[in-house]
Amino acid sequence: MSRTFHRAAGLVLTGLLACGAAAAEEHVVTQKNKAFSAKKLKLKVGDSIKFANEDSFAHNVFSLSAAKSFDTGSFGSGQARSVTFDKPGAVEVECAVHPEMRLDVEVAP
Repeated sequence: MSRTFHRAAGLVLTGLLACGAAAAEEHVVTQKNKAFSAKKLKLKVGDSIKFANEDSFAHNVFSLSAAKSFDTGSFGSGQARSVTFDKPGAVEVECAVHPEMRLDVEVAP
């Protein structure tokens, strides 16, 4: 590819960054005493949640929501799992091991 093309691509990228194209954020939600550290979260498309287990036993975070369906699998004390939210909408997050645990996530475009 030509140098002109590379310069033009660099200018476009620089322009997008200068216009405030927001970078994705990582939100940390801990699990302690059989509870998520948040009850509700507002995210943007592209953001992620890092679920960090601070309990002395395993958790298994999942969602069956249309906007984001996932299952982290079981993970023990001191471990963490991350999930990226790539579509807007409401996401109900639960723990398969402890059904009383719930987190409502709203993902904005």
